[in-house]
Amino acid sequence: MDSQEAIRDEILVLRCQEGDAAAFESLLERWQDRLWRHACRITGDDDAAWDAIQDTWIDISRCIRRLRTPSAFKAWAYRITTNKRRDLIRKEKRRREVVEDFFEGAVVRETPELNQANDPLPESLADAMKRLPGKDRTILSLKYEEDFEISEIAAILDIPEGTVKSRLYLARIHLKNIMERRKNGRS
Repeated sequence: MDSQEAIRDEILVLRCQEGDAAAFESLLERWQDRLWRHACRITGDDDAAWDAIQDTWIDISRCIRRLRTPSAFKAWAYRITTNKRRDLIRKEKRRREVVEDFFEGAVVRETPELNQANDPLPESLADAMKRLPGKDRTILSLKYEEDFEISEIAAILDIPEGTVKSRLYLARIHLKNIMERRKNGRS
């Protein structure tokens, strides 16, 4: 993002903090697609991404007045989106547990983020990314698709920079293993 866009976003945030609905609409138009793409990459599901984005914008509208540094809007919005994804995963886990309890263990637990030996091989990098656990997809997406710096990712995920570096390292290894499995599976 160039400096003019950053300044425009800061002005929009300031106007939103003053209660300007048109400024909020402009901010939404500027950031909706970017945040949705991020949510889609980390959820792996279009519908779940829209749910996360809807909740993200509700939180942004409620909390924007408390954002102390308007220039931090981008990282702040991505952090909210990432947290909404976590919330959706927790909700889904609780829902599954209730269903499994209801059927007294008759339902087999499904863990789509784990690679099973009988899973079809990924066809592309995008498919391989979908096979990663959510936290790996999130950190790789923030670094390589959204071009955030380590310090910004740390702020978005609310973790130390050293943890960001180690998670990036492990996520890259995991992705590499999935891609090698694909390559070796076809040889």
